[in-house]
Amino acid sequence: MGLLVFFTISACRHDPQTGIDPNGNYPDDVAKIIVTKCGISGCHSAITQNAGVRMDLWEQLWKGGYNGAYIIPYHAELSSLMYFINTDSSRGPVVLPTMPYNDPDGDLTDQEYNLIKDWINMGAPSATGQIPFSENPDTRQKIYLTMQACDLIGVIDAESKVTMRYINVGNKTQTEAPHCVKFDAEGRYAYVSFISSDIVQKIDVAQDKVVGSCTVGSGSWNVFSLSPDGKRLIISDWVANGKMVFINTETMTVENAIGSGGSFVFPHGITYTGNFDTFYVTAQYGNTVYKFTEDFSYYKKISIDGNPPVTSPLVQDPHEIILSPDESKYFLTCEASDEVRVMDAHTDQLIKAIPVGDFPQEFALSKTRPYLFVSCMQDATGPAGFVGSIYVINYETLDVVQVIKGKFYQPHGLTVNDEKDELYISNRNTGSSGIPPHHSSICGGQNGFYYVYSMATFQSVGNKYEVFPEPYSAATRFVK
Repeated sequence: MGLLVFFTISACRHDPQTGIDPNGNYPDDVAKIIVTKCGISGCHSAITQNAGVRMDLWEQLWKGGYNGAYIIPYHAELSSLMYFINTDSSRGPVVLPTMPYNDPDGDLTDQEYNLIKDWINMGAPSATGQIPFSENPDTRQKIYLTMQACDLIGVIDAESKVTMRYINVGNKTQTEAPHCVKFDAEGRYAYVSFISSDIVQKIDVAQDKVVGSCTVGSGSWNVFSLSPDGKRLIISDWVANGKMVFINTETMTVENAIGSGGSFVFPHGITYTGNFDTFYVTAQYGNTVYKFTEDFSYYKKISIDGNPPVTSPLVQDPHEIILSPDESKYFLTCEASDEVRVMDAHTDQLIKAIPVGDFPQEFALSKTRPYLFVSCMQDATGPAGFVGSIYVINYETLDVVQVIKGKFYQPHGLTVNDEKDELYISNRNTGSSGIPPHHSSICGGQNGFYYVYSMATFQSVGNKYEVFPEPYSAATRFVK
C-alpha cells in the first residue's frame, strides 16, 4: 500500500529552536516524539515547514499543509500522519519516505507509533487537554462533504478550511455510498442519503455524530430537499420505476410514498415552491420535469424544450434543479446538451438555454451575490492534464459572468459560504488518468480533493485539500 510522495524534502537538522515552548504545548510524552523528531530545523519547523506543515507548536498543526489536514482528531486510521510514520503494512498504509526523515535514531519504535496513535484517538489534546476545533460546537460554521467510496462525511472547519473531523455513516459492512447531504436551516441537524442502502441518516451537527436512521426500503436514494422548518424531507428513488418518499425528520419515520407505478422515471433533482407544497423533480433522462403536490391532486409532466415530454436518454437529460431566490424561475443542468435551461416558474415555459461546459452537474447559489455556480465535470477546456470547470451565471441577468478553469479533476459537489464570500469545489478525481494523490487511502481508490475559491475574485484561496475517495456532495452549515 506504499505510495511515493511527490514533494521535495530538504535534509532535516536537529538544531534546537529558540524562543519556543520546549514542549510546543503538546503532552510531555507526545512532545518527546513530535517536537524533537518532527518540529525541527529543516523539517516541520517555523522556518522550513516542509510540505507546508509546521509541527513545533500544537496550535500550528491544525492549519494543515499543502495537501490539507494531516491529523484528524479521534481518527488515527484516517490521519495521514500515521501513514508516514508507519513501517508495517499490516497495521495500515505505508507512505514513503518514512518519517522522521533522515533521523539518526531511525524509524519510530512500535511503542512510539502506538503512543501517537493513542493520542490521536483520544482527540489529539494539547498539554492542557484542549481538543482541536472543540470550541463553540453550537455555532461553529462548517462544511460537510460526502465520500461515496468510503462511507464517510468529511467535516471542514470554515475558518481554517481544513478537514477537522470525519463521521462514519451507514450501517452495513459493504459500501453504502453516501450521496447527498444537507443541513436544516438552524444548523442543528444534517441528513445524508445513500445510493446503495435502504436508509436515510440524521446527524447531530454539534457532535458530528449520527443520532437517527430511517429505513426507506430498497432503491437508489439520491437527492432530497428539507422543508423550511426542517421537520420533513422529500427524497427521490433513482430507478426506472421510481417514487418519492416523505420522511418525518423528528421521528425518522416514513410518512408517505407516492408515484410507484410509472409516475416517476429515474427521478433525481428536487426543489419546491411555497411552503413545501408544490414540488419539481427532474427525470434524469429525456426532456421532462415532474411538477406535483404530495396528495397527487396535481401532477404534470413539463417539457423543457417544447417537444412532447419523453424520458429516454440523450435529449437534454436534466440532472439538477434549483429555484431562484425570488422563486420566479428555476434552473436545470442538462448533462446531455451541455446547457443550463432556465424555466419560468409560473408558466413552466423556457426562458433561455445557456451553453456551459461538458457534462454540467451540480448547482450552488449565493444570496449575497447574484451568482449561480455550475460544476461542469468533464469540461476539457482548462489547463492541460486537468478536467472540469465551474460556470458562474448571473441569475438575474442570465449571463455567464465567469468560467473558472482551475486545477480540477471532475469537479462535482459545490457549496457557497456567503458568510466568508467563498465557494467550495469538491473533485471526484476517479480513474487512472486522475491527479496522483499525495498519500494512500484506507478504503481503496484514489483520493479526491477540494478547493476554496473567492467569490469576489474567482481565485483559489488556500491549498488543494486532499480527502478520501469520491467526494461528491457538499453543504454549508449556517447559510444566509
